[in-house]
Amino acid sequence: MSNKLIDEEVNIKDNTGNEPEKRPGGEAVYDIVESVILSVAVIFILFTFIFRICVVDGRSMEDTLYDGENLIVTNLGRAPRRGDIVVFHETGYYNEPLVKRVIAVGGEYVDIKSTDHGLTVSVSDRIDDDGCLVDPEVLTEDYAVYRDVPPRYSYDDYPVYVPEGYLFVLGDNRNHSSDSRFEGLGLIDERRLLGKVVIRVTPFSRFGTVG
Repeated sequence: MSNKLIDEEVNIKDNTGNEPEKRPGGEAVYDIVESVILSVAVIFILFTFIFRICVVDGRSMEDTLYDGENLIVTNLGRAPRRGDIVVFHETGYYNEPLVKRVIAVGGEYVDIKSTDHGLTVSVSDRIDDDGCLVDPEVLTEDYAVYRDVPPRYSYDDYPVYVPEGYLFVLGDNRNHSSDSRFEGLGLIDERRLLGKVVIRVTPFSRFGTVG
């Protein structure tokens, strides 16, 4: 006796016993369009209020960031900390967004000394009667580079106090950076922050988190 495959038409019915009504093709298209519009709206909201895309302009953050790289920046989460790379809108001398590294936050003192190999940067929350830092933390700055040109800043007036609500920032390319050492920029008001750099988008060969 041979085995045969028998094709049977199976009618799927709803609880009333009637065949379900087929949806017109136009409704399916409408659903797709609605989903696309919703997705675009969500992305728009995210990149308007939570994330931003910023482009590096200049050499001040080499070798961490290079001119023309695209970054994703967020203002969501904790307050800025030492070591964070942040973007802020400077409204005075430059009147444009700048990207730098946080060295000290409000309530801290910063001292900078020139050495034969670059700079020694120290931070503390106290100074003594002689104006010296008490129990300073000397920063290990593997990211800092010094090249091409001689230093252009004087540190005779240091230590510098950072008031609450402000940040002391430096560029990683120390001899090519206008930052909190520069009188035209100075300390950064936290209200000017656009956010913390979290991801480098392009070039794709360097895609990833930034630290």
